[in-house]
Amino acid sequence: MSHKKAGGSTRLGRDSQPQYLGVKVGDGQTVRSGMVLVRQRGTKIHPGKNVKKGKDDTLLAGLAGTIKFQTKKRKRFDGSLRTAKYIHVMTA
Repeated sequence: MSHKKAGGSTRLGRDSQPQYLGVKVGDGQTVRSGMVLVRQRGTKIHPGKNVKKGKDDTLLAGLAGTIKFQTKKRKRFDGSLRTAKYIHVMTA
């Protein structure tokens, strides 16, 4: 009698969910306290005034206000200058 052997399980077909990273608010947009501003890996955008950083580098609004993006040069550990992006929450 012909008999087909069991095929076994495969690890394919189980795809993980995407991470949904990126900037969630635009310049001049109003936000409430605690809203997510940026989801990121590492500090591509640095926290400015009234912005808090979570343990996974997510930037959150500390207070209610409007968003302001800024680029400025900052000194690195070796003394060289690099441009860095900052995000601020400006209160009224």
